[in-house]
Amino acid sequence: MPSISEILAQAIRAATSTIQSVATLEQSLGRAAEMIEQCLHNGNKLLVCGNGGSAADAADFCTEFACRFVEDRRPFPAMNLAQGGSLLTATANDYGFEEVFARQVRAFGRTGDLLIAISTSGKSKNIRRALEEARARKLKTIALLGRDGGSAVGLADVDLIVPGDSTARIQEAHKFILHVLCESVEPQLRQK
Repeated sequence: MPSISEILAQAIRAATSTIQSVATLEQSLGRAAEMIEQCLHNGNKLLVCGNGGSAADAADFCTEFACRFVEDRRPFPAMNLAQGGSLLTATANDYGFEEVFARQVRAFGRTGDLLIAISTSGKSKNIRRALEEARARKLKTIALLGRDGGSAVGLADVDLIVPGDSTARIQEAHKFILHVLCESVEPQLRQK
């Protein structure tokens, strides 16, 4: 059985390697940041979704805009589609879990809004359906995906794919990407 020091050293090496792989996404990150800034500047909203830990990351990302990231500024509309137990469970019960985010995109999404969908595998059927619904409603879309992007690859206007085999490391990189997007967008929003 490996010791805690061996586990820690391996985790640090793997996390460092995964975070360093994000550098290859620079151009796509720039496009994503521009899309977020334009959406909010134009008075539209962010709709963000994910399952499990990705839902928690979606909640944090929404908070960074609806409250603040670093500096004080006006709040911007960002909705975490994984919140609201009664809506989620009613939709899952009546329409199936695949529809829990797509139904909300249909209910709340308007042209000019931006859907940000997060899936460490890219295989989540409800994430795929949310992206499909957003496309049908002419929303802009960004997908944070892992591994090879799974079945969701190519459905979004911008794919931010973190390769790797570890869900934990991919999720850490997604959190890093979301914070980089906040760091890029927030100074632009303070000027508005």
